[in-house]
Amino acid sequence: MPTSRSARGRIAFQGLPGAYSDLACRNACPHYETLPCATFEDAFAAVRNGKTELAMIPIENSVAGRVADVHHMLPHSGLHIIGEHFQRVNHHLLAVKGATLKTLKTVQSHVQALDQCRRTTRKLGLKRVVGTDTAGSAAEISAAGDKTRAAIASSLAGQIYGLVSLRRDIEDEEHNTTRFVILSRHAIDPGSKRGPVMTTFFFRVANLPAALYKALGGFATNGVNMTKLESYIAEGSFEAAQFYADVEGHPSDPALARALDELKFFSRELKILGVYPAQAYRRTGHAGKGG
Repeated sequence: MPTSRSARGRIAFQGLPGAYSDLACRNACPHYETLPCATFEDAFAAVRNGKTELAMIPIENSVAGRVADVHHMLPHSGLHIIGEHFQRVNHHLLAVKGATLKTLKTVQSHVQALDQCRRTTRKLGLKRVVGTDTAGSAAEISAAGDKTRAAIASSLAGQIYGLVSLRRDIEDEEHNTTRFVILSRHAIDPGSKRGPVMTTFFFRVANLPAALYKALGGFATNGVNMTKLESYIAEGSFEAAQFYADVEGHPSDPALARALDELKFFSRELKILGVYPAQAYRRTGHAGKGG
C-alpha cells in the first residue's frame, strides 16, 4: 500500500498528547503532525496502513532500562528503523491552578516516572499513586480539579491540560534520557560515507554448544563496536533465545560485512532491522530538549 498524501508529514507515537514520546516527535520532527496511539501495536499499524509516514518508538531509558515488549515486536512489525533520537527527560510536578507544595498530598504518574523522582516525592511527603502513563495522569489531575493531587509529567503535558509546574527537573538522575527509534515502511540507506552509521539487527543462534560465543566472535576479531545486545526467550521455549543488537558501522563496511557473515554461519535467523545515521548524542552527550 503506498503512503497516502495525508500520511506524509505525520508521525505516530504511543500514549496521550503530552507524553514524552509526543515531545520526542516534536523535537525530532518539528514539521510533522503527531498522532497519539493507544498501544505500540497501534503505532506500528498506523505506519503499515498508511495513516502516518513514521512512528516514534522508545527503546530504552538510561535509568529504567529497556522498554518491555518493544524488542519482541520490532522484528515482526514489517517496518524499518531509519533514525534514532535521544530525548532528555525532565520531569515536572504538575498541579491545578491554585495548588501549592503545601496543599499537595498525593502524586500520580507512570510507575517508572514515580521511581525516577523518588527522592523529591519522599522529601515532599507525597503519597505515590500509580497511573497508566505520565500524560494520562496529567489529564486525570486536570479533570479532577483537586488541589491536593499532583502529576509527574512533561511541561508539554502541563500546557496541553492547563496545569502549572510547581517544581521542574525533579528527576533523581541528571542523565535521565530515553532513546527512541524512528520507523518507516521503507528502508533508507544513509550510505557509509556520510558520517557515523548504526546498524540494528535481530538474530537467533543455532542450538549448539558455545553458539553465541562463536556467533559474536567475528565482531571482536574485526574490531566492530557493539553498543547494545539484548536477549529474549523465543516462542515460549526455554532452549532457544533471540537477540536484538546495535553495532556501529554500515553492512557494506568490510569489517562489519565479515562479522555479519560469521554471525550468519552460527545463526538460525538474521534480520537487519535498520541502517541509519547515528545521532550526535553518541558523540556529544547532548540529547533533545527535555520537557
